Amino acid sequence: ILTEGIHSGDSSGLVPSSFRILRQVLDRQGIPRPRCVGLIETCEESGSFDLPAYLDVLRPRLGNVALVVCLDSGAGNYDQLWLTTSLRGNVTGTLKVEILTEGIHSGDSSGLVPSSFRILRQVLDRLEDSKSGELLPKSFHCTVPPDRLEQARATAAILGDEVWKRFPWACGADGTPALPTTTDPTQALLNRTWKPTLSVTGAEGFPELKNAGNVLRPYTAFKLSLRLPPLVDGNRAAAELKALLEDNAPYNAKVTFHADGRVGAQGASGWNAPSLAPWIEDALHAASKAHFGAPCGFIGQGGTIPLMGMLQQGFPQAQMMVCGVLGPKSNAHGPNEFLHVPYGKKLTAAVAQVMAACP
Repeated sequence: ILTEGIHSGDSSGLVPSSFRILRQVLDRQGIPRPRCVGLIETCEESGSFDLPAYLDVLRPRLGNVALVVCLDSGAGNYDQLWLTTSLRGNVTGTLKVEILTEGIHSGDSSGLVPSSFRILRQVLDRLEDSKSGELLPKSFHCTVPPDRLEQARATAAILGDEVWKRFPWACGADGTPALPTTTDPTQALLNRTWKPTLSVTGAEGFPELKNAGNVLRPYTAFKLSLRLPPLVDGNRAAAELKALLEDNAPYNAKVTFHADGRVGAQGASGWNAPSLAPWIEDALHAASKAHFGAPCGFIGQGGTIPLMGMLQQGFPQAQMMVCGVLGPKSNAHGPNEFLHVPYGKKLTAAVAQVMAACP
């Protein structure tokens, strides 16, 4: 068994303690367990650039891995064990539009000198339908496998409207909460796990509002985060994105897109879990019923864990148990990252039970 995880939630390296606890749970109760190996890597947020080399070097020591446990994922609720079935890929980078060498008075220049912000909007229109949020290139989409669609429907029946109500919506102009792209639970699950989506996560070239004057700015830059469906190649998508944004720039402006890139690749591919062997499917449901009183749930996640693809390629015969404590209100990468302690305890026991069932 190979285990991987980062802290109880998302951003700290406490794998040794969780691994030790899992072993103690089994050993203290005299429950036989297979040989366990802890693989601790602490740069997942940076792309796990050293992991492939270590997997190659340690392959003789790791042996024939039957089960990979990754504790860096999430949960649909805190009422049952949840297995992650898929992860999206990701391309991040900086899109910059330059039209001037320096700022100039807007009264003198506007109407003649095009706004770098307007040019950037035109360029982004090639990528995204700004009204619907739909990404336009067909190559950034993929067909949802039938089993994942069936699982999404089953999960929607469990979670209902909490799929979208769990987010901290702002208050709208009429006093009611702002609305999501869809209120259909099944479609909401698919939108955040199997559809490509563009997010602007940062901006440069703008003064603070209190310092903004009547100046036409020389450039506008956006940090882009493009989430990709699990079956789309991240490196290929990054190359296509660069060409799409840079070619035939409006007004012959200087338009550049620089992908952040990691491990020699410009994008991170997603992951679709392999089919479950009968032993682990039975073990997951048994563990969930034993510690939560409900069967195991199956859910895709919209984030990216690049190392899962590496681990699956390195151990193609292994079963993958990807789970975690990032449930509703856990706020991963946000303020007040939150741990549901009772769920964490039950999850620990459930993981130990599945490990014990590994043949």
